[in-house]
Amino acid sequence: MKSVQPITDDRIVEGLKHYFRVRSMRDYLFFSIGIYSGLRVSDLCKLRVVDVRGTHVGLTEQKNKNTKRFIIHPSIRNELDIYISSKSDSDYLFASRQRKKISQIKNQPIDRTTAYRFLNVAAAHFGIKEIGCHTLRKTWGYRLYKQDERNLALLMEAYGHSDMRVTLRYIGITQNMLDRAIMMMK
Repeated sequence: MKSVQPITDDRIVEGLKHYFRVRSMRDYLFFSIGIYSGLRVSDLCKLRVVDVRGTHVGLTEQKNKNTKRFIIHPSIRNELDIYISSKSDSDYLFASRQRKKISQIKNQPIDRTTAYRFLNVAAAHFGIKEIGCHTLRKTWGYRLYKQDERNLALLMEAYGHSDMRVTLRYIGITQNMLDRAIMMMK
């Protein structure tokens, strides 16, 4: 399995947001909600319009069945409201534009391979190599940690980690520290 990293440069995060916004509002909101919520891609894919109508989103995570609640970041609220204005509550927030190949059902959620594909196309545009479905979740954690290192306990709780070393390694802090230490060697 390929190792993926968080996006640690805020300029690249902003560049990716602009890249997606210009090309696809669905992909822009997918990326933005991902980096502002810490949700797994599988949980992002299953969001419905009704889930984002209020100020907070509440859901049960697919992987571990934990209940998660988070606020919609104010920077995307207006664009999200415009995006969902013509949709019904039962619609998937990130619906596929195609019929499913086997079932031929329409208006189904995108799957993680679709998300992986559009994230990788954007990453190639920005010269990012280690990107994947966990990148959004790791980017959320990295940015929260860098904002205030006291958020480590909060991140451990959100990720379900019992050891801070696991969390620091997951969000790329351990690797960053190692890289800096090597560069400072005489």
